[in-house]
Amino acid sequence: MELRHLRYFVAVAEAGSLTVAAEKKLHTAQPSLSRQIRDLEYEVGVQLMSRSVHGIELTAAGRAFLDHARLALTQAEAAAEAARRAAQPIKRTFAMGFLTGQEANWLPRAMDILRDELSNIEIRVSTDHSTTLAEDLQRGKLDIAFLRPEQRPDLEYKLVVREPLVVFLPSDHPLAGRKAVDPHDLADQTFIGISEIAHVLRPIVNDYLKRCGIQISPHLEIDNFPMAISLVASTRGVALLPISAENFLTWSVVSRPLKGELPTVDLVVGYHKANTSPILRTFLSRIDDLTARVSSKARQMSGPGLAAGPR
Repeated sequence: MELRHLRYFVAVAEAGSLTVAAEKKLHTAQPSLSRQIRDLEYEVGVQLMSRSVHGIELTAAGRAFLDHARLALTQAEAAAEAARRAAQPIKRTFAMGFLTGQEANWLPRAMDILRDELSNIEIRVSTDHSTTLAEDLQRGKLDIAFLRPEQRPDLEYKLVVREPLVVFLPSDHPLAGRKAVDPHDLADQTFIGISEIAHVLRPIVNDYLKRCGIQISPHLEIDNFPMAISLVASTRGVALLPISAENFLTWSVVSRPLKGELPTVDLVVGYHKANTSPILRTFLSRIDDLTARVSSKARQMSGPGLAAGPR
């Protein structure tokens, strides 16, 4: 069985069509692709796909095979990335990923730690959604990431902070004049919800509203903080977001704490269990110092009750 067979199979499974996979994803001829899929099925010994009026459908065997095929491709890509890094040992690299918006809080102090402890290294930084960051950790593209805890068996997590959720609303909104907002006052507001892309944050917000006995149908849904702040300003709506979203505030939007018990969402540092980088070991040994610096700064800026220290 060859890796190209797995790549072809995954492409067809995701496209649901031999034609689309051949033309759009693999840039090959459909007859050739069909032959490769038949060769794979012969190698495995069972039928993996069937044709229907809806296109290509996976058999029960194909659905079981798909997850393992994706994992094999991920591991192959991680092996290639490790080899490329090993081939350039003169200057070590350390790749860091951040959930969008978190770099403002964590990157400066993370850089301080790396400068204090290590020399002659190249630091690479990227920001993205948690799901993408977790995938990049698995593939070896990142050494460490600040993200929401994703369910990935080969990743290890360390909790660094529990962020309280706060209310974001227009600066001239009637609720903006209060020191804290009663969650029940959000029921009749234009509410901006969280999309399924943020699948860690979304249920936390929904569960909090449910516990408060509040039924809200979001008018719009967002998957990143800049979009949320923009929609709050333009639609005069309100949103419940982690306090780190304050890094994107404009003059027309403010944040206010919630009354009562505050809902929180975890931010973790994630890394691959098999990563043996000495830079990673050094960084992890200073995590407690890093979280102490950031939580102290947050308390100074936000005041009592808003900043959440490491737990």
